[in-house]
Amino acid sequence: MKHNPGFLQLVESVKQRVKECTTAEVKARFDRGERFHFIDVREDHEFAAGHARGARHLGKGIIERDIETAVPDKEASIVLYCGGGFRSALAADALQQLGYGNVVSMDGGIRAWREAGYPIE
Repeated sequence: MKHNPGFLQLVESVKQRVKECTTAEVKARFDRGERFHFIDVREDHEFAAGHARGARHLGKGIIERDIETAVPDKEASIVLYCGGGFRSALAADALQQLGYGNVVSMDGGIRAWREAGYPIE
């Protein structure tokens, strides 16, 4: 997908403020049995078409509104992902502004997850 320059500039500035992780790091956390919130921030139709096993859906359009109900503990570990890592970075920034202190964006998103052969539902 070709992104507009302004959007890419916004994402790059946000990525300076948020933590990112790789798909391999997330998979290793699952393999170790770690407990964390794995949240897909893509659109409803994208999530319905296939998502990483164990992920919950809170689309980017509603995550700021609904996160405190879904994850009331602002120190809980949260991993966000989207299609490629741009929307999840924006969502991670928003959650940090809401006071969430342990949120990361999965770089590469669902595309990298699929390419690695990790489980999809």
